[in-house]
Amino acid sequence: MVKENEVAAMEIEGPKPNNSDQINPRYSINVLQLLKSAQMQHGLRHGDYARYRRYCTARLRRLYKSLKFTHGRGKYTRRAMNESTVTEVRYLHLVLYTAERAWSHAMEKRQLLDGPNAKQRIYLIGRLRKAVKWADLFSRLCAAKGDSRTSLEAEAYASCMNGLLLFEQDRNWDTALKNFISARAVYEELGKYGDLENQVLCRERVEELEPSVRYCRHKIGESNLKTSELLQIGEMEGPALDLFKAKLEAAMAEARSQQAASLTEFRWLGHRFPISNAKTRVSILKAQELEKDLHGPAADSLPVEKKLAVFDKIYTAYQEARSFIRSDLASAGNADSVKDDLNGLDKAVGAVLGQRTIERNQLLVSIAKSKLARHRDDKNEKVTKPEELVRLYDLLLQNTGDLSDLVSSGRDRKPEEVAFSEDCVLRSMAFRAQRCFYLAKSYSSAGKRTEAFALYCHARSLAENALKKFQTMMDTDEAMTKELKTLYNECRANSCIEHATGIMEDEKAPENLSKKISTISLSGVDKKAEKFLVEKLDVYESAVGEPNVKSVPRIGVFPPAFQSIPRNPIVLDLAYNCIDFPSLENRMKKDKKGFISRLWR
Repeated sequence: MVKENEVAAMEIEGPKPNNSDQINPRYSINVLQLLKSAQMQHGLRHGDYARYRRYCTARLRRLYKSLKFTHGRGKYTRRAMNESTVTEVRYLHLVLYTAERAWSHAMEKRQLLDGPNAKQRIYLIGRLRKAVKWADLFSRLCAAKGDSRTSLEAEAYASCMNGLLLFEQDRNWDTALKNFISARAVYEELGKYGDLENQVLCRERVEELEPSVRYCRHKIGESNLKTSELLQIGEMEGPALDLFKAKLEAAMAEARSQQAASLTEFRWLGHRFPISNAKTRVSILKAQELEKDLHGPAADSLPVEKKLAVFDKIYTAYQEARSFIRSDLASAGNADSVKDDLNGLDKAVGAVLGQRTIERNQLLVSIAKSKLARHRDDKNEKVTKPEELVRLYDLLLQNTGDLSDLVSSGRDRKPEEVAFSEDCVLRSMAFRAQRCFYLAKSYSSAGKRTEAFALYCHARSLAENALKKFQTMMDTDEAMTKELKTLYNECRANSCIEHATGIMEDEKAPENLSKKISTISLSGVDKKAEKFLVEKLDVYESAVGEPNVKSVPRIGVFPPAFQSIPRNPIVLDLAYNCIDFPSLENRMKKDKKGFISRLWR
């Protein structure tokens, strides 16, 4: 009996299987994929940090309620978050979304219109400190409770948050650089494993961290980045680059304000206008820097989309300058000399703005012409029509007219202003010829040969007159002269084509009419009509027709015609009317009427 107890004790105290994974399970979170999907679905696709912060708040509320981890009812009672608290993966989500909420709040303050003031900046840095605190806690909890991949991702996330805090504080650039480099190294290693989606996300994250690393090295002095390279980095997209962009814009604004001190006058057509307002100087300097991108040596390699974006920024900068000038005019008082200078500066800035608007519309015309030449865009966009070019040339005519009126306004006009207004008139003549040409194209596509022929002839005469006047100028615009010569030849060729096509249609008109009449029948059925697709399935022919011809596809008859179908037989009871039924009056119940009922007759 004693031996049996000893054996049982030995079995109980003997070596047990390793069930540590069941007692302390390791949780797995794909941190980067989880955050990227949440950010893209809830506002950060468009840079809306307020919406993303509201989502994080709602997500935290749901997590607190589902985990029953609320901090008391009525009176706030803080509950500690440590390793023993984490009993399921949602506790890790709770810590992660708390860090994301604090970070998004800080970025929301960073995106204020005029930038954060001193008080808001203190609050911004406080929220970033809060995000760093929760990110470090998330990293420690994942190291204790998560698997190896989750722990690595959490460590990279905490490093990024620490780097962003130091980046915003403008200090300890070497520590910030170490944090960004460690995070980049983790994502580079994680990008080598896992599925394709995870690899793509890791590579994108590495590309987002690269500008911050380069900027930190630039601040330390390990690399010599040029201003153009910093601007190219600032054009990259991604939520991780928004803080970098804000920092870069602040640095560029400070540099412009320092350079604007030397910009004391604005030159235009031989005039020199003094600039007294510092804000006006900064806006004009910003516009002039952007103009260098359009007219510099690298302008030809710049994509069309970026050119349009640069034009929009130039327009905004000059409009800001004009608003500052007009506010100075309103507060100038009775000082006539100051008012004359401000009015002249406003006129000059407005004229330059009109020139850039014309250049932008000419760029849109070149894009539309290239699309019209190949009839369809590569991205399967809708076909460009000649009417769109007519609308663009209407805008150009309006722009040149407004610019000519602006330059010709005023009492004392210099020879440069007269020559400039004459150049505007000549350009409007060229634009009118182009507009007439594409208007003729629109009539031609509609089948109106007579109107198209007349418009082609008129466009040719307009192009000829404009070409003669351009050739008499001293400074001949070679590009416009070449364009007018091409337009003249195209007008002549198209007018001949329209004339020949009109004659051929007139010759074929009786024949076509007789063919149409021969197909008419009294029954209303077209005997020579083309068969439907369902009737000729053995023949490989298109039932849709030509892409440029508007015709109804002949696939099948719809709605389908009615067909006769057999129905159930009708039974008629013909013997019913011939039967004499016996009388049943003797079986019917007779009414018994008393004395009172007789009174009421």
